Amino acid sequence: MPRIASGKRYAQAAFELAMQRNELESWQVSLRKIAELSTDEAFTALVENPKLPFEVKKSLLEERLGDVNPLALNLACLLVHRGKLGTTGNVSREYDRLLDAYHGIEHAEVVTALSLDEKDKERISSQLGEMVNRKVIVDAVIDSSVIGGFTAKIGDMLIDGSVRNSLDALRRNLVKVSK
Repeated sequence: MPRIASGKRYAQAAFELAMQRNELESWQVSLRKIAELSTDEAFTALVENPKLPFEVKKSLLEERLGDVNPLALNLACLLVHRGKLGTTGNVSREYDRLLDAYHGIEHAEVVTALSLDEKDKERISSQLGEMVNRKVIVDAVIDSSVIGGFTAKIGDMLIDGSVRNSLDALRRNLVKVSK
């Protein structure tokens, strides 16, 4: 859990810096490159090796990343120094969410029992968008315990239209009536 929290903090700091410098898209591209590089476990182990001098680590990062935002490169160096290069996937995803929110786009985690096709995603996205008065992107998750229907989480708001929830409500009502 600490990796996610620190990823959010780094993303927030990067976003605020990008806003100040009017470099939102440049940072997004750079963070994605760094996140992609961090998936190379051998490279990550090499640059996080404490025996390797920092200047060598920095030059390896510069070589592998190519043309990236210089301040994003500094962030990569900081993460390498702290042994947290692996968090850049979280940093990049959180930065993308912050950028989407800035552009008026919300993400909804929609949990269903079966996979959704694009038409279903668009329909749910449209319905949720009307509820929150913003464009909504559906991030679909499959969970058979939902039985049918769906649950959606947008920020702090939870919408539970699942069959499981309906059955639980029916059970609670039946228990109340029988008392």
